[in-house]
Amino acid sequence: MTDNTTNVKNTANTANTTNTTNTTNTTNTTNTTNTLKKELTYEDKVLQKIVGIALESVHGLLTVDGGFFSNLTSKIVNTDDVTKGIDVEVGKKQVAVDLDVVVEYGKNIPEVFDNIIKEVQAAVQNMTSLQVVEVNVNVVDVKTKAEQEEDEVTLQDKAGEALDSAAESIKKGADKTGKTVKKSVESNRVE
Repeated sequence: MTDNTTNVKNTANTANTTNTTNTTNTTNTTNTTNTLKKELTYEDKVLQKIVGIALESVHGLLTVDGGFFSNLTSKIVNTDDVTKGIDVEVGKKQVAVDLDVVVEYGKNIPEVFDNIIKEVQAAVQNMTSLQVVEVNVNVVDVKTKAEQEEDEVTLQDKAGEALDSAAESIKKGADKTGKTVKKSVESNRVE
């Protein structure tokens, strides 16, 4: 009986050795994966738009100003371009922003400046994961809200009003001419 017990133990040891060997072989199996090259880039206009929309919530900031020629263009063509007056330099991991702004008269300009920075950093970081490393703000004017609203009436708006007025005058003239022709026809009718 003693011999049988020994044989059982040897068989068990052999099984353990086999299992260990199998486990070791499984562990040593090499897993090959393909390396994916990837890159994410942004056009300047994308960052300009993100910044422009973020600036809409800054209290005391009346407008981002694109300078004389941009203002002249926006007065001729009525546009809601939020990128006007915003310049950006976009790198692979960082962005720099330059702004020309008009601040509401009576507001604390350094406080408006701090709010601009907070909004720009939050929006750019949230949407792109780019780090804003520089924000340069040039205050080009201060205006009251009334002055700003008056300036927002564009030449296109004025031209539209003039066209509407001319169309109304032409319609009145056509109605008057039509009535005159009708009277003339009725008076010259042969009975």
